[in-house]
Amino acid sequence: MTRMAVNKMDYQAALTILRNFRAARGWDDYHNLKDLALSVNLEASEVLEIFQWKPEGQALTDAETAHLKEEIADTLIYLFYMCDQLGMDPYAEIAKKMKINEGRHWKEDQN
Repeated sequence: MTRMAVNKMDYQAALTILRNFRAARGWDDYHNLKDLALSVNLEASEVLEIFQWKPEGQALTDAETAHLKEEIADTLIYLFYMCDQLGMDPYAEIAKKMKINEGRHWKEDQN
C-alpha cells in the first residue's frame, strides 16, 4: 500500500487492515472490550508522557512530534477495535455527540 493510499484510507479500509493484522497474530481472544479499554488508557497515558515535565507552551521537537503521532495512532487503533466490537460507526457517533454538545453550555462559555 502506498503512502498516499494509507493517507486516504477510509474507516472500513482501516478496519480491514486492523482485523487482518489481529487475525494474523492470533490476538482475537485478547481483544475483548475490557482489555481494549485498558489498552486505550495505556496508550493515552503514553500520549501524556510526552508532555510530562515540559513547561506549558514549549514546542515539541521533531522526534517528540513523531512519537506523539505514533501514540495517537496506537490509541486510535484500540478505539477502532472497540468500535468494531460494538458494531458502531465512530463517525456517526461523533456526529450524534456533537449535536448533543451543541445544545450544552459550560460556565466557561462566553456566549
